[in-house]
Amino acid sequence: MTETVSKSDLPITAQPARDKPWLFRTYAGHSTAKKSNELYRTNLSKGQTGLSVAFDLPTQTGYDSDHILARGEVGKVGVPVCHLGDMRALFDEIPLEQMNTSMTINATAPWLLSLYIAVAEEQGADVSRLQGTVQNDLVKEYLSRGTYICPPKPSLAMITDVAAYTREHLPKWNPMNVCSYHLQEAGATPEQELAFALATAIAVLDDLKNKVPEAAFPAMVGRISFFVNAGIRFVTELCKMRAFTELWDEICRDRYGIEEAKYRRFRYGVQVNSLGLTEQQPENNVYRILIEMLAVTLSKNARARAVQLPAWNEALGLPRPWDQQWSLRMQQIMAYETDLLEYGDLFDGNPAVAAKVEALKEGARSELAQIDTMGGAIASIDYMKSRLVEANAARIGRIEAEETIVVGVNRWQQGEPSPLTAGDGGIMVVDPAVEADQVARLNEWRSSRDEARVSAALEALRQAASKGENVMPASIEAAKAGVTTGEWAGVMRAVHGEYRGPTGVAANPSNRTEGLDDIREAVDQASRKLGRRLKFVVGKPGLDGHSNGAEQIAFRARDCGMDITYEGIRLTPEQIVSRALEESAHVVGVSILSGSHIPLVEELMERMRAAGLADVPVLVGGIIPDDDAKRLLGYGVARVYTPKDFELNRIMMDIVGLAAPDDAAA
Repeated sequence: MTETVSKSDLPITAQPARDKPWLFRTYAGHSTAKKSNELYRTNLSKGQTGLSVAFDLPTQTGYDSDHILARGEVGKVGVPVCHLGDMRALFDEIPLEQMNTSMTINATAPWLLSLYIAVAEEQGADVSRLQGTVQNDLVKEYLSRGTYICPPKPSLAMITDVAAYTREHLPKWNPMNVCSYHLQEAGATPEQELAFALATAIAVLDDLKNKVPEAAFPAMVGRISFFVNAGIRFVTELCKMRAFTELWDEICRDRYGIEEAKYRRFRYGVQVNSLGLTEQQPENNVYRILIEMLAVTLSKNARARAVQLPAWNEALGLPRPWDQQWSLRMQQIMAYETDLLEYGDLFDGNPAVAAKVEALKEGARSELAQIDTMGGAIASIDYMKSRLVEANAARIGRIEAEETIVVGVNRWQQGEPSPLTAGDGGIMVVDPAVEADQVARLNEWRSSRDEARVSAALEALRQAASKGENVMPASIEAAKAGVTTGEWAGVMRAVHGEYRGPTGVAANPSNRTEGLDDIREAVDQASRKLGRRLKFVVGKPGLDGHSNGAEQIAFRARDCGMDITYEGIRLTPEQIVSRALEESAHVVGVSILSGSHIPLVEELMERMRAAGLADVPVLVGGIIPDDDAKRLLGYGVARVYTPKDFELNRIMMDIVGLAAPDDAAA
């Protein structure tokens, strides 16, 4: 009889090598730089191994905290950073030379990296040893997230300026993080997510080749990283990551002639899907997050290098420190309590996985070929945007038709009230006084700086941008001089112009008919009574660029026969009211997901009354707590919709009923 030997009986030298775990990150930042610094240091003390900085919308879009468009947005979805003093406070007592920092920043990436470098130098750090990532992906901003500033071509130049600068001065830094995360959030199919992200990387590398020495180019290809999304369809997402890995290797080898395997390696970080988190029965989100994490950790050959998990309550509002801790503990249990990291790839040789990977690759190659015929990613932004809106409409349609089951949403809706939301509603609320405090400190900063040095720095920056020179050196000097975020972005706007992105909402109704006949008849009846086509004006006030909801409402309303005006993101309440007046709107709808709904809607309703539009019904959609919804209704808002209101056809009938009340029952 053969004696068995357990793994624990083996000498230590014979134990299987255990992989190092991925970086544990939590996407975090809120209120002020000081409060965010306290949160970062607390998270690091709990075992987090890297920082992931969330900036507020004014910082992301290049506005100072006192700009009119920043009203209600300061400190809501991230930390406000207006100048060197804010960045200094953000990383107080955090040694940047020892840290791996991811900054989710795009349009203002050159500027925020400049501030980071300036603070590191103040700390006495060796800048060449800094490690981390700036997202710096403007293409997906035009398609999904909306925090763009300048048109695509100068934005691409700024992306590669950062990359070229880091090659020389920050060799360990990832200068560009191709972000497919928001593509999936906007409704992308796996094939679209693969193709659109890879097309973006190709556009960047094609431009970067002209800015770095030929011998240095392979290493720069190796510094490009990706930031992806992992959804609930576990097997598909796992196969998508393997397809990403194989397609990237193929592109690096065949298109760019990269011979060294280490430079062809697909390096990615991940935040698992937030789109699928539900307001209904939010405790179920914990299971969703865990399952989604498995897709990017189980397959060793396509394992994420860094993972950040949303919190269970992000569909409700801003997570509290405890909520973030829960997600961090989930990662730590997976990495340290299980034996996952002791084995090779668990899926090599699996025929089902291999077949799915090949199918995804084939679909992605087809999309890439189409984009290539149109001139590449920069030239095909309108096409990609329309594809995303159509794909998201199809996704929502499947949920409405119960072809896709979402537990607690369209099936098994009844359940016990969640004890997790008792008391404070299960979320953290940013103190409204934060904005006034931030503005006061901003004014103090401006009054204490050397204005001559600031003026000289801004002129040098303008000259660099106008001449097509690398903007990084001038940006770093501007950071040290005390220039603000709004002033830096103001120069870029003045030199390159400001961009208005495509909405993806087609000019004509689609061919969709299922389930819409009754609504179309109701719209026709209401229009006959009104004497013209029912006019619905949709707008997004403030800086929130998450336009999925507004796009889908406009898309469905147009399919139902309404006359739609939707001009995209980043409008003031004054602009929305002016358009409602010009268009003689029968109904106005606004979408706000950043938490700034109270001040923005209050101003909107005041302006509606002042313009003589008090009788025009206003609908508000967003992530809005129940108590806030009551306040909005008290301002005169006709309806408030939150993510639980996924049945768009019911919303369409609400619009008809509000526009022509006598037809509500028709």
